[in-house]
Amino acid sequence: MSTVDTGAVKRYLLGLQASIVDGLGRFETRPFIADDWQRAEGGGGLTRLVEEGSLLERGGVLFSHVSGGKLPPSASAHRPELAGRSFEAMGVSLVLHPRNPHVPTVHMNVRCFVARAPEGSGDADVWWFGGGMDLTPYYGVEEDARHFHAVCRDALAPFGADLHPRFKRWCDEYFFLKHRGEARGIGGVFFDDFSELGFEQSFAMLRSVGDGFLKAYLPIVERRKDDAYGGVERDWQAYRRGRYVEFNLVWDRGTLFGLQSGGRTESILASMPPLARWAYQYTPAPGSREAELLQTYLPPRDWV
Repeated sequence: MSTVDTGAVKRYLLGLQASIVDGLGRFETRPFIADDWQRAEGGGGLTRLVEEGSLLERGGVLFSHVSGGKLPPSASAHRPELAGRSFEAMGVSLVLHPRNPHVPTVHMNVRCFVARAPEGSGDADVWWFGGGMDLTPYYGVEEDARHFHAVCRDALAPFGADLHPRFKRWCDEYFFLKHRGEARGIGGVFFDDFSELGFEQSFAMLRSVGDGFLKAYLPIVERRKDDAYGGVERDWQAYRRGRYVEFNLVWDRGTLFGLQSGGRTESILASMPPLARWAYQYTPAPGSREAELLQTYLPPRDWV
């Protein structure tokens, strides 16, 4: 496999983090704090976070670059031949939880992973990219769903006609609460263990996805940020946020990897919403916009 230029990847990721924080500053008047952290096991990161903002009840845009002496089980489960190798991982991950229930929650992640060959083994390092973005609305709007998916499609189009349908389906399957039989949101794209285009083109694809985030999300923010809402909408938002928490703690490989690799817990769990709720056997009223989300928007469909 071709050699990965981790220096170039790191420079891109730090620039991406800065550009996303700047882009969100068009709507968020409260400044993002900058929390630079290190860990004893190797590496560290930069957390940019805002709470109780004008747009975001909580929003985190996190860069991390960590290394370790042994791959954690969550990283080698799908690649058992790599178990026991040392590793280097870096990425930008964000989760934005707006206060207004008409503005969707959104997640985006782009990352690079290198499993180092044992010294003297004669084997090569193994590297791959992963990431994607997905949208979690509380009230479905077809215009917004089509726009988000169209940007995802266009970001992947230069790299092969098969990538968008493949990564879209992967996203639908991955962000699914198996214990509920229910999607977390309306999807987007997701990929992992990706190196098939060689380093230069695989990295270019990763950059295209990362650079597409603001194009995918900010127009939706612009359209929905001033929509009126009240207690009913906030209660529904909190209830659906409960599903977000369930996915992150039960099914998400990234959360598991971070905790198993000795990552910084405060940063890993910054993806959680500040407020969530659970209700026993709650069912929204038939014909309501809440019921419409469950019946019309959450089941996977082709938006573009």
